[in-house]
Amino acid sequence: MPPEREVTEFTCRIGMLLLPGFNGFAAQAFLDPFRAANYLRGSRIYDWQFLSLDGGSVVASNGIKIADTTGIEQQSPNHDFLMVNASWAPEQFRSKNLQAWLRLGSRQGVTLGGIDNGAVVLAFAGLLDNHRVVVHYEHLAAFNEMFPAIETAESLYTIDKRRISCCGGVAAVDLALEIIRIQKGIELANASARYIFHERLRDAAEAQIPRRLQPVGYQVPEKLRDAILLMERNIEEPLTQPELASYLVLSVRQLQRIFKQYIGLTPVRYYLNVRLDRARGLVTQTEMPIMDIAALCGFLRAEQLSRAYVKRFDITPIRDRIEGRIPFQFRNFTDHAGYHSV
Repeated sequence: MPPEREVTEFTCRIGMLLLPGFNGFAAQAFLDPFRAANYLRGSRIYDWQFLSLDGGSVVASNGIKIADTTGIEQQSPNHDFLMVNASWAPEQFRSKNLQAWLRLGSRQGVTLGGIDNGAVVLAFAGLLDNHRVVVHYEHLAAFNEMFPAIETAESLYTIDKRRISCCGGVAAVDLALEIIRIQKGIELANASARYIFHERLRDAAEAQIPRRLQPVGYQVPEKLRDAILLMERNIEEPLTQPELASYLVLSVRQLQRIFKQYIGLTPVRYYLNVRLDRARGLVTQTEMPIMDIAALCGFLRAEQLSRAYVKRFDITPIRDRIEGRIPFQFRNFTDHAGYHSV
């Protein structure tokens, strides 16, 4: 065990605001490198506090309950870092009191951060203008639709002046280690990573899903990967099969053949699934009218989207909007047997 040292270093104060349904794993992942740094340095160079809206217990999306929290009405946002941890349905946290509290922290020079979908809460408060942020990749399209003026990245985390964000999960470890590296040096950051068995210090620019894993890996023809990329970039105005083939310098028959061989679907069916997956993200993560979502995903009418949606997901968009905002393990599936998520 490292020897006891007299505390002569500045103690960095971290506040983590846990909103109902928060990302429990990311909360612990973010804090554990700081715990390790304290142990390895032999002094409390990092201190943290769990905050909540009302000072009561808060349940994470995985069912873990944090009981010992301080309500924002009892605590001034005077931390060095204030992290907002939100996962499910972040759009519901738009109260004037919360936004005023967060803005007070900004005026006091607090570095504000978002974990998982915490950036959504900060964006609603108008605190991310002229900053680059990340959210979980599943929510990226919805975030871009809600806040088109805010620059986003598909990376693990961002540090942009007094705003930081990470996509959640293990990326929270990487963000914490980068904070340690900036404040205390590479030696302590590496030692903290080693202590918690984190393989390496990942750079902020690394993709949430490495290209070799998306969308179908690199054991398929490059033309197939390019075709899928074209589909993902042309959702509002879908390309026709002849247009896709022309861009790829293929015949329509060749295009159909590589999709059938490597994916088992026709290009038309795969393209429809891409558009429906985007639609589902917007249905469950925003309050946009279904008619607008249909238009954004290349459907002429809301009814056309609804029919295709039910066929693929076995649930209507309206009902999915309600159930999709409930953490998975708390949902009741008895009403529609055979429901499946993507």
